[in-house]
Amino acid sequence: MYKYTHETVVDAGIDSTFEWFEHEGSFRRLMPPWEVAEEVRADDSLEVGSQRVFRFPAPGAPFLKMTWVAEHTAYDPPHHFSDTMVKGPFWSWNHDHNLVESGGKTTVRDEVTYQVPFGPLGNLADRILGGMLVRGRISKMFKARELRLQRDMKEHSRFAHEGRKRILVAGSSGLIGTQLVAFLDTGGHDVWRLVRRPVKEGAKELSWAPDKGVLESSDLEGFDVVIHLGGAGIGDKRWSKKRKQLIVDSRRESTMLLSETLSKLDKKPESFIVASAIGYYGNRGDEDLDETSAPGSGFLTDTVIDWESFTDPARDAGIRVINLRNGIVLSATGGALGRMLLPWKMGGGGPLAGGKQWMSWISLDDEVYAIHHLMMTSSCSGAYNMTAPEPVTQRVFSKTLGSVLRRPAIAPIPGFTMKILFGELAGPLLIEGQKVRPKRLQDSGYEFLHKDLESALRDSLGIWR
Repeated sequence: MYKYTHETVVDAGIDSTFEWFEHEGSFRRLMPPWEVAEEVRADDSLEVGSQRVFRFPAPGAPFLKMTWVAEHTAYDPPHHFSDTMVKGPFWSWNHDHNLVESGGKTTVRDEVTYQVPFGPLGNLADRILGGMLVRGRISKMFKARELRLQRDMKEHSRFAHEGRKRILVAGSSGLIGTQLVAFLDTGGHDVWRLVRRPVKEGAKELSWAPDKGVLESSDLEGFDVVIHLGGAGIGDKRWSKKRKQLIVDSRRESTMLLSETLSKLDKKPESFIVASAIGYYGNRGDEDLDETSAPGSGFLTDTVIDWESFTDPARDAGIRVINLRNGIVLSATGGALGRMLLPWKMGGGGPLAGGKQWMSWISLDDEVYAIHHLMMTSSCSGAYNMTAPEPVTQRVFSKTLGSVLRRPAIAPIPGFTMKILFGELAGPLLIEGQKVRPKRLQDSGYEFLHKDLESALRDSLGIWR
């Protein structure tokens, strides 16, 4: 039997810290950002008998899924709660959380006792590998938990004086939406999901079918904020004529339906926040771009211009509209970075198409925190570039990723290869680029967690110095 202890000091009182853990979203927020985990069920309680269930790829065999069922076994708010693994990869796992307040700060002490798989054989294998095979993974996980808890509590505290919001999120199952919903929930907001499938019994969900124009307007009455992150993936598949039409139609149908419906409500929301993209600026070489820059040209530019215009009915009705011009959102579990990791880890990474094109990126946590900032700051409206202050060329991105992973990044991939593999989308998404600055976001008072690429990558991958 092994024992592991970790302490996290939070700049908040014990009651608010314990309350953060009590929200269902804390389960997702505490998941290491590099773990591709699927949440199956999370009871909205830490009380004895409640369970949280998730699936994740088996170490070394990502095609195999393992299930972890954690059941809570003790509950003494705001000082203590504990859980035990009733199903999972360990032979045993018991986790105690103890909270102590002193001088206005709270220390969260995590104490884990565990038994590695295969009993004596597992112990022997772990000892042969220096005793750090399992312990190293656990230590890395708790470091990520520490950072997330501290940062989330700090971000929530910025607007603690404001009332909690009733929020509806479309696109809640995507890369950004999954973390945004969890974060907003831990802040005490009343978060609902707008889904295309039948709603789950007892869940905070509403159903719609934007391709059929189906949305019950009465369902939307009383929401303070509506956030729309949906739309067919721009880089998910090769661009055929049919795929390009789907990209356009999915944004027009969903955004117009929401915008027009919200504009006619008796009790309209305070704000309507809609995803957009820096594709608005087109291929601009080394030109410095901010929200005052003119649009570019091409399919993506035209798509984004129309996309943002679909919010006009809500804007004309007096609703505060925010258009999120997203750059490359960094996440180890998806998006551009998620796709890059395997070849880079195998030593096959390198600059694309010469590497001179600019990449305007943002960490996933900065994306989430910035949306929260814009939502809670009533003076914010219009278009905002959701990119970090320091864009980099693709060559610098490759070199930095290789350095963080301790892998070479010297295998260049010619532009014509990209065009063969990805077709038309290779141009605007891989070969071309924009040097975009988040001027309006910074002017509004938002302070970035990750200004430089290396710190963002290290956080995303759990590879700290």
